[in-house]
Amino acid sequence: MTRASNAVARHRKRKRLMKLAKGFVGDRKNHLRLTKDAVMSALAFNTCHRKLRKRDFRKLWIIRIGVAAKINGLSYSKLIYGMNRSGCCLNRKMLSEMAIRDPESFAVVASEAKKALA
Repeated sequence: MTRASNAVARHRKRKRLMKLAKGFVGDRKNHLRLTKDAVMSALAFNTCHRKLRKRDFRKLWIIRIGVAAKINGLSYSKLIYGMNRSGCCLNRKMLSEMAIRDPESFAVVASEAKKALA
């Protein structure tokens, strides 16, 4: 009886694994054992790191808003409290973009928050 190899399935499995390892650096992209370990690790941590990215961006926005609020004579917490009292419903992402790209309009928002605090 002839010897049966598992060539097609094995090649397909290796191809699928290498496709997942696209963009990896060094031996992690083309050696089977190292690739398998790297891909399993990446798949294990990808959910966790997506959550961490959201957290990191929120921290960045808060820092930017805090600096811009200090320039306009408010603390971050007073700015947010004043905005809530005045009914201004801008999220932190938009506020940080305003602080960077359009400081004049951020100053207007800060002055509205100051009025609501007084």
